[in-house]
Amino acid sequence: MPLQATSGAASYDAFGGGVPVAVNYIEDVFSTYLYTGNATSRSINNGIDLLGKGGLLWAKSRDSSNSLSNYLVDTARGDSFYLYSEATNAQANLGAGNSFSNTGFNLSSNVNLNANTEKYASWTFRKQPKFFDVVTYSGSSSTQNIAHNLGSVPGCIIVKRTSGAEDWFVYHTSLGNTQYLKLNTTGAAASGFAAWNNTSPTSTQFTVLGGRTEVNAAGSDYVAYLFAHNAGGFGLTGTDNVISCGSFTANANTTVSLGYEPQWIMFKNTNGTNNWAIIDAMRGWTADGDPAVLSPNLSAAEVPETGVIKLTSTGFQWIPAVSGNTYIYIAIRRGPMKVPTSGTSVFEPALYTGNGSTSRTFTTSTVAPIDLSINLGRTGTGGVWTVDRLRGNEVIRTWSTAAGVSSNTSLKFDVQNGYSNTGTAVNYDWNTNTLTNVQYFMKRAPSFFDEVCYTGTGSATTVTHNLGVVPEMMIVKGRTNAFSWFVYQKDLTTANQSFLTLNSDSAVSTGSAVWNSTSPTSSVFSIGSANAINQSGQTFVAYLFATCAGVSKVGSYTGTGTTLQIDCGFTAGSRFVLIKRTDSTGDWYVWDSARGIVAGNDPYLLLNSTAAEVTNTDYVDTYSAGFEISSTAPSAINASGGTFIFFAVS
Repeated sequence: MPLQATSGAASYDAFGGGVPVAVNYIEDVFSTYLYTGNATSRSINNGIDLLGKGGLLWAKSRDSSNSLSNYLVDTARGDSFYLYSEATNAQANLGAGNSFSNTGFNLSSNVNLNANTEKYASWTFRKQPKFFDVVTYSGSSSTQNIAHNLGSVPGCIIVKRTSGAEDWFVYHTSLGNTQYLKLNTTGAAASGFAAWNNTSPTSTQFTVLGGRTEVNAAGSDYVAYLFAHNAGGFGLTGTDNVISCGSFTANANTTVSLGYEPQWIMFKNTNGTNNWAIIDAMRGWTADGDPAVLSPNLSAAEVPETGVIKLTSTGFQWIPAVSGNTYIYIAIRRGPMKVPTSGTSVFEPALYTGNGSTSRTFTTSTVAPIDLSINLGRTGTGGVWTVDRLRGNEVIRTWSTAAGVSSNTSLKFDVQNGYSNTGTAVNYDWNTNTLTNVQYFMKRAPSFFDEVCYTGTGSATTVTHNLGVVPEMMIVKGRTNAFSWFVYQKDLTTANQSFLTLNSDSAVSTGSAVWNSTSPTSSVFSIGSANAINQSGQTFVAYLFATCAGVSKVGSYTGTGTTLQIDCGFTAGSRFVLIKRTDSTGDWYVWDSARGIVAGNDPYLLLNSTAAEVTNTDYVDTYSAGFEISSTAPSAINASGGTFIFFAVS
């Protein structure tokens, strides 16, 4: 099979004499990037090569009245020209200083895209076969076939006259070749004239009716944005879909299966007069369906919604009890798709001191955007709490059986490099003035870490995940019920019938009703009928971890009572170590490099306790291939003949 490329550009066929094989990943061609304007020249690095590959930048202010328009700038027309998606206006000039780069885009002090203190969302679509293309053409009095390089049949095409005022015309595969929508209006699908000449697009061209200023008039210029639909072309095998253009009829709790978890979606009902809507996981789209909505047809601020569309591991679920409306959508797969090669790209331990403020943003320097933050109070107050992007406004305590706390509505994962908290209810636990804390920031990535939220059924079932490999450790907690945290680990005896509880020091227990006596696979994990993991109607969160070469290690060891070196396959030692004894009672110990994994004393904290950190012990030491357990470690860490599990990150 092909060897994986680390650059996302190519792999090499191990049996074909070094023949390059294209490997494409969603993170190389699409980005949602959030930034705050500063009214000075700046560069935005979102990892997308617009300068070399070409594409579209779509940016929108989120919260101000200064420049609320939807700005669309593309490489086909040039980096100085923009269009408003909510208006019929011809293209206009942004002025000098705005440009595309190999890693994103550069902004001038222009207030349209960079007003001081204004919050923006930007969506970047890079040209890539089977994902996205942008073309320009000159109109004609005759029907034209417009060539494109999408490399597949488009699922959606958006056409705009650039040399004069005109509506934005939208073709969507679910509407067929006789109907259209207008991106700049609330109107339903119409068929007043044959914009597409009643001709479906192909993998090389699309058709526009001649003599119409809307899509094809002599003397006029046009731009077209083309989006693929379930065309494959991504991942190591080249068969993974990353973009889908589909439709659904909305009834309460309608489920739409994409075959992947989306990160971005634009949708519009076709049989009614409603706004277009764009939601994304960077601005608060969660498993509970609480997205922040921006509308392509409106120059309006971001609007928070409750219970509209829930994210699922395989698509999304429409929640409102509204029957009969038909919606079209464009959905884009979440990333990353690349397997990480460095622990610093997916994990960071960070220290901070509380300042007593009721408003604070917690940021990471290496793993943005983050998906999970585990916060540990070092002084014996607050304990250990988890917050994550997929759950949004909810905090769960690892040392408690209590359900999630979501009374504070101002906890948000809506900044590019961290999360923010602007209320006192949750803030009190980890920002008390002068108290010290450590946070573990983690990013979801194949073969390393994934997260799934699901609703219990009461009956044995499977839950789909996107880890890409077989999970080796799973930590599951009821969000709406008061049950223990259940932990699966591959090295436990008869692992699919064994479990530990994260909130206690108990030894391993057994029971078929937890994992249904079924081992997880690379696509699903099994849960039994136990209420603590599958109570009907209750919601749950599952964190899944695996061994990723050079990045993480899920393993076990037998204690010796003497110095013991644990080989994790690392080259520069562990920056995080979790240890739990399984054959007898023992706490869940954690160490990290931010507080110190050194040759001398190493502070530890417990995930199952609110106790302050212990600083005067030397239980683990540095070891380049992983970590070393000291001969002075107690029986809970190194009892001779005792069995232990661990999780380490480089």
